[in-house]
This record gives sequence, structure tokens and C-alpha cells, in this order.
Amino acid sequence: MADAVHRSSLRRSLGVGLLVLYGLGIIIGAGIYVVIGTVMAHAGMLAVCSFAVAGVLAGLIALSYAELGARYPEAAGAAAYVQEAFGSERCAQLTGGVVVVVVLISAATIARGTAGYARTLVALPDVLIASGVVLGFTAVACLGVKDSVRTAALMTLIELAGLLLVISAGLAPVRDLQGHVWALLPTDLPGWRAIGAGAFLAFFAYTGFENLANMAEETTDVGRTLPRAMLLSLGISTALYMTVALVVVAALPREEAAVSAAPLLAVIARRGWSLSHAFAALSLVAVANGVLIQILMLSRLLYGMARRALLPGVLTALSARQVPVRATLVAGALVLVSTVALPFDALLRLSTTLTLLLFTLVSLSLWRLQQCAPRQDLAFHVPCWVPVAAALGSSGLLAVQCAEVL
Repeated sequence: MADAVHRSSLRRSLGVGLLVLYGLGIIIGAGIYVVIGTVMAHAGMLAVCSFAVAGVLAGLIALSYAELGARYPEAAGAAAYVQEAFGSERCAQLTGGVVVVVVLISAATIARGTAGYARTLVALPDVLIASGVVLGFTAVACLGVKDSVRTAALMTLIELAGLLLVISAGLAPVRDLQGHVWALLPTDLPGWRAIGAGAFLAFFAYTGFENLANMAEETTDVGRTLPRAMLLSLGISTALYMTVALVVVAALPREEAAVSAAPLLAVIARRGWSLSHAFAALSLVAVANGVLIQILMLSRLLYGMARRALLPGVLTALSARQVPVRATLVAGALVLVSTVALPFDALLRLSTTLTLLLFTLVSLSLWRLQQCAPRQDLAFHVPCWVPVAAALGSSGLLAVQCAEVL
């Protein structure tokens, strides 16, 4: 069955460069622009440590996804991994359903996050702004994967420019903080609990690297290209996150960052630079880019699950340009409904909770496959302790959140 499924009907046209920019686009767009203020509300000055903890866990999970993507290079992603590991179509359907919900909520969270930056430019209701972003990028996603990813890559460069601008604006406060960096490390249990609570929310900023696995059928030399692109995307994102978190901690009081709808814009404003509108435009592009990439990912997931008979076969239809247009339109419609229906805070927490549950299951799938179906022919392997550590880390962060809520 697996061999039949692996014969791709999608065009292989993506190399390392485009995939890295694609990965950076979804990770950065879904993350630091949207979530930094919420993390600071829970962790305060310890937000830098929260991003570090979340980054280490994301790295372990990315290693697991990299081997799984090399084993099963197909659009169904996590659903395929679970089916191959546990031999259960029902578990695969459930996993695919969780992934669909996670992507829906993540895309809706990002779409809602555009409003904080858009308010600087246009006086429209948040829901109307977010809905316009979703509809526009659904149309772009129907054009074709290479055109869509090139669009996302261009927008990713704009995202990076915005972050470099924030770092430049916050260098002076960071220099003032240099002698106190080690004081950021906690010495008591409440401090570590604050780091854990912040890390749970900061983890949302790292989600997106797993989306690269769903582009495996459209990737050239997938066994080598996919792991490199995944790890490079995550490594660059982590370095940027740590730097930007330090800048925001140094530049803004906790109370201001916690209530700001656009905390990175607040860093620029404090510097006194007359760039507020320009940066708001950059940020709007950066955050909206995440919506495009999530719609691309969701459409490939729906297409891949339909190929495995886990969803109706109508979703496997391809256009003349080998684009799953029906799956893309369904993905856009689902994201639009989620965007309109749910508030931002609820979206953020629900997305992170479901994502960690999913990553726990995927990591256990790799561990089982390594024990039951070892592969010596793969271009990329990880030690057997990596998926175990990833599963324990994901479930541990969920436990910290449960303790925080209770």
C-alpha cells in the first residue's frame, strides 16, 4: 500500500532554498510577530528563557519529522506516519483530523494577529481584515505550488527585514541589559514555572517546520532536501527569536508588552523613529504570509488523506497545473470559518495544546518504526533517544500548562 501511495501525482519542483524560505515564512509569521506580548505577560523578563526552552523542544521534534519525511515523502504527513507505525486506519483518520484542526486554528490565529498591525493603516473591523487576508491568499494558493511558494518566499524576506529593523531599534536597551543577562535565570520554583508557562505559549512561535513534511511530494531529492530545509529553517528562526525576545524584554515594560496588540511596533515607536507606518506594513505582510503557507499546507494534507482513502476522493482532483484546487478551496473555506468564529486568546491556547498532543504521537510513531521497521537505506537518521525525548518534552510542556490552569 505504501509503495502505491508514494507514487506522486504532484510536480517535484522545490529545492532547499525555496523550502527554507517557505519554512521561515510560516515559523516567523506564525510566531514572534503575534505571540511575543502574550509570552511576556506570563514570563516577564524570563521570556527569553521561555523561547530557549521551546526552541530546544522544537529542535528534537524537527529531527523526528525529518526522518519521518525521508521515510514517507507524501502529502498526508502525520496521518501517514501514524498509519505506517500502528497499522490503524482509524488512528490515521483521527491524527489527520487533529492536524486539520491544528492548521485551521493556527491559520485563524495568524489571521486574527494581522489586525493589531493593520489598525495602524486601515480603520476596519478585525474580523473583516482577517477574512480579507484568508480569501486573498486562498486565491493565490490555487495558482500552483511554485508560484505560491515563490510568493511566500518574497514575503518571508520582508518578514526578515522587519525583524532586523526591530533588532536595530532595540540594540541600545540590550547593551544596557548586558551586565544583567545572567540575572534573567531563575533561582526558585515560581521562576521556572513562569518559564514553563511562557514556553507553552512560545512554542506556538516555532510551529510550522512540520508543514515542510507535507510538501514532500513536491520536493526534489526529498531524502536530503527535506531534512536540511527543516533544520535550517528552525535553526535560523530560533536565533532570530532569541535576539528579538531579548530586545523586547530590554525595551518594553512587561505591562506594556502584555497589553499591546503590536509589541514589535511599540519597540520601533519607543526608539522615536518615524517608521511606524512602514513597519506596520512590513509586519502585516509578515503575519499574513503565515496564512498563505497554512492554507497551502492544509490543502496538501486534505489531498494526501484523500489519496489514502481517509477523506472523500473528490479532494484528489488536480487542475491542469497539477494543483489540488478543490482541496485548496475547502481549506480556505474552513480557515475562514475558524477565523470568524473564535477569539485570539482561545485560538492560541487551543492551537498549542493540540499541536503538542500531535507531536507526542508523531514522535512515538518514529520510535515504534525504528524498533519494528529499521531502515538503513535512508539518507537521514536520528538516534532512537531523539523521538523519546521529543515525546517526553511535548507531554511535559502540556503538563506544565495543565498545572498552570488548575
